[in-house]
Amino acid sequence: MDGLWLGLLLGFGIGGSLGLLGGGGSILTVPALVYLVGQTPQVAVMTSLAIVGANSAMGAMFHRSQGTLNWRVALLFGGAGMLVAYPAAGFSSRLSPDFLMVAFAALMLAIGLLLILRRPPAAVELEHLSLWKIVLSGAAVGLLTGILGVGGGFLIVPALVMLVGLPIQQAVGTSLVVIAMNSLAGFVGHLGDGALDVPSLVVFVAAGLAGTFAGARLAHRLPAARLRQAFAGFVIVLALFLLYDNLPKLF
Repeated sequence: MDGLWLGLLLGFGIGGSLGLLGGGGSILTVPALVYLVGQTPQVAVMTSLAIVGANSAMGAMFHRSQGTLNWRVALLFGGAGMLVAYPAAGFSSRLSPDFLMVAFAALMLAIGLLLILRRPPAAVELEHLSLWKIVLSGAAVGLLTGILGVGGGFLIVPALVMLVGLPIQQAVGTSLVVIAMNSLAGFVGHLGDGALDVPSLVVFVAAGLAGTFAGARLAHRLPAARLRQAFAGFVIVLALFLLYDNLPKLF
């Protein structure tokens, strides 16, 4: 029973992060499945992609009803990511579990610092959005999605704001569509790597639905700058913990 309640609590938190910030699901899910549920990093990667993908798809529907979702950008960005995520997933099985966790943490640390130190540029009008920036940014995120097993929200939102030029509100909603697309491609690419933890998947997704709904409702009531800073701080703290725990194992 304790394990069930832990899964429900974690699932709600992961869904809440996705609905509120358009990211953070994999940042929470992979470490939670490894450290709290007891999965190996490879199994956690596969289960994480399924959990985050399902919750993101539901969150996208909630944001669509609020008008904060750009389908054109989502399909272009996500389509480019899917094309790269599937073949990139094959590289994950060739890397050691410790290296995967260290690479995951290093990427989190870099993105967290970027969110704090760099101001987002002014939003670009929809008709002036650059097609090549959308496609190249999506392909880069898809590459990392396949290798590291991350849905990419903590990469997609900064990319949509700083590279593509979407307003932060649209970036949050649009990122959920992209996360769902990339997670699906990455999940299919990992199907042969190991068994899927179905019980954990059901618990996390069920609780995540409630969390995603609550997060999406809160997204328009809190200042975007505060949310970005808090999210960046959380990413940095968790990245430092993962580096402290896994970096010595590489030597």
